[in-house]
Amino acid sequence: MRIVFMGTPDFAVPSLQHLVNEGYQVVGVVTQPDRPKGRKQIMTPPPVKVLAEQLGIEVFQPVKIKEETAIQHVLQWEPDLIITAAYGQIIPVAILEKPRFKAINVHASLLPKYRGAAPIHQSIIQGEKETGITIMYMVKELDAGDILTQVRVPIEEKDTVGSLHDKLSQAGSKLLIETIRQIESGEINPIPQQHELATYAPTLKREDERINWNKTNREIYNQIRGLNPWPVAFTTFRDEVFKIWWAEPVDTSHQEKPGTVLLVDKGECLIATGNGAIALKEVQPAGKRKMDISSFLQGTTVAKGEKMGDSNEQEMDS
Repeated sequence: MRIVFMGTPDFAVPSLQHLVNEGYQVVGVVTQPDRPKGRKQIMTPPPVKVLAEQLGIEVFQPVKIKEETAIQHVLQWEPDLIITAAYGQIIPVAILEKPRFKAINVHASLLPKYRGAAPIHQSIIQGEKETGITIMYMVKELDAGDILTQVRVPIEEKDTVGSLHDKLSQAGSKLLIETIRQIESGEINPIPQQHELATYAPTLKREDERINWNKTNREIYNQIRGLNPWPVAFTTFRDEVFKIWWAEPVDTSHQEKPGTVLLVDKGECLIATGNGAIALKEVQPAGKRKMDISSFLQGTTVAKGEKMGDSNEQEMDS
């Protein structure tokens, strides 16, 4: 079976590695172009490209996969199966329908829940207790193809988007091999999605990262861990961006406005929320490195009654 693998970030790396380890013939890899990264904007190859080159697999990095020259480049590999995993572009139907075994996608949610680009983030932000991997046939509509296989993965109380990402990428690589074997043997049984149950997890926007202190302590806690280690939740403190990498919910009664500093004592800082409070654990003031709350309080005097969040912040719906 001739396989073309299309993927870009770290999430896709275990799937590509597992394919090669299991002896499958990966004839080509399609990934996003190199991008400038870091403060010095150094051109950096995507993780999938790095692995593919180590494995001696030909790499193709089109700026736009929908262009005819890009389509023909992929099809000249004559794939029997196309596998995608967080590739990052919409793949044209001309590519999807050509292979003998069509095209399948490794998606990090239990479809039809959380279609889109940020399913891992949203599963934590929304307070889910479990998520998983779905492998489905690819169609023109986003993440709407028939489901081939699924595996459930629990979300632990202190999981972050980073830890859950790693669990799902490994689960996806294992499920991928199982699915391909079923496709090869003709044992696969595609199941149409219940489209009326679909929910979406679009690309995160800046406002999705901003903490609304009017929400409950549990909602804010889920937001913080659902954005750790990227892109990181933030608020404002003394009119500057103040990132919160980690915090924990505290059940306590108070009469203060949400965002108010309730307590500062011996390396502890409690912030009022719409219901209870949040205890800050790891923060990053503007222009400084990430630090634990004790280090922050040693270098900055914070007074009880100070306010986090914009002074003109309007109460929003939870």
